[in-house]
Amino acid sequence: MRRTVIRRRVTRMISAFLFQPPLPISPKHQYSLLPLTTTQRFLTASHSFRTLSTKSIPNMQDSASVSYLSQREAAEIDETLMGPLGFSVDQLMELAGLSVATSVAEVYKPSEYSRVLAICGPGNNGGDGLVAARHLHHFGYKPSICYPKRTSKSLYTGLVTQLESLSVPFVSVEDLPEDLSEDFDVIIDAIFGFSFHGAPRPPFDAIIRRLQTLQKRPVIVSVDIPSGWHVEEGDHEGGGIKPDMLVSLTAPKLCAKSFSGPHHFLGGRFVPPSVAEKYKLELPSYPGTSMCVRIGKPPKVDISAMRVNYVSPELLEDQVESDPVLQFRKWFDEAVAAGLRETNAMALSTTNKDRKPSSRMVLLKGFDENGFVWFTNYESKKGSDLSENPFAALLFYWEDMNRQVRIEGPVERISEEESENYYHSRPRGSQIGAIVSKQSSVVPGRHVLYDEYEELTKKYSDGSVIPKPKNWGGFRLKPNLFEFWQGQPSRLHDRLQYSLQEGNPAWIIRRLAP
Repeated sequence: MRRTVIRRRVTRMISAFLFQPPLPISPKHQYSLLPLTTTQRFLTASHSFRTLSTKSIPNMQDSASVSYLSQREAAEIDETLMGPLGFSVDQLMELAGLSVATSVAEVYKPSEYSRVLAICGPGNNGGDGLVAARHLHHFGYKPSICYPKRTSKSLYTGLVTQLESLSVPFVSVEDLPEDLSEDFDVIIDAIFGFSFHGAPRPPFDAIIRRLQTLQKRPVIVSVDIPSGWHVEEGDHEGGGIKPDMLVSLTAPKLCAKSFSGPHHFLGGRFVPPSVAEKYKLELPSYPGTSMCVRIGKPPKVDISAMRVNYVSPELLEDQVESDPVLQFRKWFDEAVAAGLRETNAMALSTTNKDRKPSSRMVLLKGFDENGFVWFTNYESKKGSDLSENPFAALLFYWEDMNRQVRIEGPVERISEEESENYYHSRPRGSQIGAIVSKQSSVVPGRHVLYDEYEELTKKYSDGSVIPKPKNWGGFRLKPNLFEFWQGQPSRLHDRLQYSLQEGNPAWIIRRLAP
């Protein structure tokens, strides 16, 4: 029995999620403290979208607690899915291919692993590879396809047509480069699945032998079963591929117990409870709307070797705004438009009277030419530091755009009226939370907070005004220094500093060495 995979109604739902039109953006953001401005509504929407994004980091499941399927069980589950449960082959194939693509994207980022070769066999495993290549194209990769034994079935010819419409190149076995590492960063092994029997025949036997000889690059990602492995006994004869990543589908097969590579993912988020109960399947929970979840412990890494080679547009002096607040607004707008999560999150660094520093993440709640505003408990650690030493530094880091902004300057409390207005614009639960939390103080347990929260919730259940705590309000940092950082290749980053000189209101722009 050939393995299966997903499309019609499910595909329409996936497409609606992945290819929905962009969220509306106000042509001119208003960065005020008023409730539910255009910007705040957009920030809320972008936060929700990012939370549901397939880019979210997958949960990890202990491999010992996950069920493994025999070949017979895998075949029976496919028969059940396609029989009484109403799934079609193309439905299951669409979800499997998407699972493979999202697993690849979790580990091998297109900035460093953009060149992908999908080697596809004649069956359903090959179909999964074709679907994965299409999704990887939309994710920003540059896939190529090696598909030696094409079938005339409409399902497969349709997948080929879809790829050709995207100008994804097809490469014959004869035209594959002698050294695959020169042309490809990732190879997707979609040759044989769990239903394959016997020894591989030409041209796949020679392809598998070539893949066996690869060293560190290109990395190999096997779909469900590493080609050349026995579905239950694994690579018992030593003639199979040794992949860097295995993407098990539906549930891992018994051979996956022998997988020793660094990355094992489970994909195919479509197993109904009735099937899981019948086969006593222990499967991990998928986070958010992610189509993959890591199995087992993450690989050990050499921290000293961890680095990213940034590729970004140049940040040039003659292209930036003369006013750093306007330049910040421009970058902030672009980060919001890109759908980054919590664009307004910033690291706030303070020091006390003894010059001992401390840092924490807070949320920016407004900015203009007068400064940058956030809110907190005045008796918290940061509030105490600022009362002793009213100077601070802010740091915004927008990873997906290779950008960060540093801001320094003196800090003062905002007016009580401003704090009152913002406090009462917050959700009532957040207002009660500000009363309950004696921030930075020691509490005997979480239950203490819950009990007081519940008591106050009942007290103000009539909708009456919730009073702002006297020790709660806003701070404003008045900048005297900005630094805009743009990541560049070979660590030759762009750093433009804006500073003020005493008695001169004009900002001076200087380039700093990276």
